[in-house]
Amino acid sequence: MSELVIQMPPQAPEKAAPQVPAKALAEIALPPVEIAAAQDKATKDTVAQDTVAQDKVAQDKVAQDKAVRQGPLPVWKELLFLLIKIASIVLVLVLLCTFVFGLLRYQDPSMSPAIKDGDLVIYYRYTKAGYIAQDIIILEFEGQKQARRVVATAGDKVDITPEGGLVINGALQQEPGIYQVTERYAEGVSFPLIVPEGYVFVLGDSRVGATDSRIYGCVKIEDTLGKVMTVIKRRGI
Repeated sequence: MSELVIQMPPQAPEKAAPQVPAKALAEIALPPVEIAAAQDKATKDTVAQDTVAQDKVAQDKVAQDKAVRQGPLPVWKELLFLLIKIASIVLVLVLLCTFVFGLLRYQDPSMSPAIKDGDLVIYYRYTKAGYIAQDIIILEFEGQKQARRVVATAGDKVDITPEGGLVINGALQQEPGIYQVTERYAEGVSFPLIVPEGYVFVLGDSRVGATDSRIYGCVKIEDTLGKVMTVIKRRGI
């Protein structure tokens, strides 16, 4: 019998992996000097961090030991510190009330009902910014401090009608909170008038009998003491 012979196709030879030249590998790797420098820097950084942490722990321990040795402050020292704090607060308040704010126990019914006799008035001393209509300002007339409401500023034309109406720049004013007519005074200024630059025209809210710009005319802003910020009613004191 003849033998059956099966021949397999020849297999392609496996491709060998590309060889990287040794010279290229040497160029990729870091030089030994740089590797040593990096390792040395990392070691120094670790040592520095450990040193800082140890120093902080030592400082905290020294502070704790010192506090334990000293013990609590004597009573007289605590009282002294308390008195110094109180004196500092009082000094700040005095400076504020002397140069920034002013306090006034009001003794005039001419600004009722906005400010009544006996109310405590707090006003702001800065006047360079000027005033606008409806501001309540503090001024001094014949040695007495007054609170008066600004009704006209520089350039405004002020007039009072025979019926007791206040007219500003030709418009009859509707004044909420004013419950009395605005009358001219026979011994007062003449109307109509124009408010000069740097001046304001003021009236009391209680118009009958109030001493205001109807008597002494327009008020120079530089001569005013400030603008009312807060009114503390006497029933709340």
